[in-house]
Amino acid sequence: MEAGLRTLELTVMRRLDGLLQGNHLGLVPGPGTEPGEARLYQPGDDVRRMDWSVTARTTEAHIRETVADRELETWVVLDRSPSMDFGTAGCEKRDLGIAALAAVAHLTRGGGNRIGAVVANGESTVRFPARGGLPYARGLVRKAAEQPSAPEGTRGDLAAALEQLRRPPRRRGLAVIISDFLGPVDWLRAMRGLAARHDLLAIEVLDPRDVELPDVGTVVLADPETGGQREVHATPLLRREFAAAAAAHRDEVAAALRGVGASHLVLRTDSDWIADILRFVVRRKQRWSGGGA
Repeated sequence: MEAGLRTLELTVMRRLDGLLQGNHLGLVPGPGTEPGEARLYQPGDDVRRMDWSVTARTTEAHIRETVADRELETWVVLDRSPSMDFGTAGCEKRDLGIAALAAVAHLTRGGGNRIGAVVANGESTVRFPARGGLPYARGLVRKAAEQPSAPEGTRGDLAAALEQLRRPPRRRGLAVIISDFLGPVDWLRAMRGLAARHDLLAIEVLDPRDVELPDVGTVVLADPETGGQREVHATPLLRREFAAAAAAHRDEVAAALRGVGASHLVLRTDSDWIADILRFVVRRKQRWSGGGA
């Protein structure tokens, strides 16, 4: 465990360092949340920051600048339900979830920022308070990785984990949800509640077998959250139907996340997750600076 976490930390630091240039950029929600001075609108500015009262008074388009927050509180909800204890490529989904937590801790550290976590496996929920400092962030990742898996047949409850974070209300900050988002989309109400106070980032963790069946003849399909198993022959028709159903569910999840205003990052066990995070952060920076759609 210790060697693996140390390797993970070195990987994250080596490849993600350099993205924190500027004033609290990285996974921080935008350039700031506190209102600042109004200034004339310039081509490329985000029209959502338009100050309509000043525009009406001066008859010239103005936007409202924001002042960057000096301290950010980040809370991570880490799904450790049995469906995350699965992987057929480079790692299991639970390992990728821990890696995502380590990356979030790295991208939000410094400047008095704090990070806390809620780790839920469907059977129990553990809360780690939000605190600052690199030693605490390291310990948080280690403790999250050490949390035991729930017994097979335990159903995950992402909505309940989100409610643990939503109540009691906390100061405005960044809420990160790391999950495979399998099963019914019954977490939407809780997600909306979080969106009312926090900027949201949903990190969806997938394995290739979540979206398509292999062309290997007979396979055993298992649901770790019910314990049910079924042996099937992976015919071309069955594989197409499985892929279509999986794609429809992924589309439903993506639409629900868009509906609550959450940013959406997909990480896969068969891809370079660090590169995927890099591209995601760069796109966020470009949007904040007016350089991207």
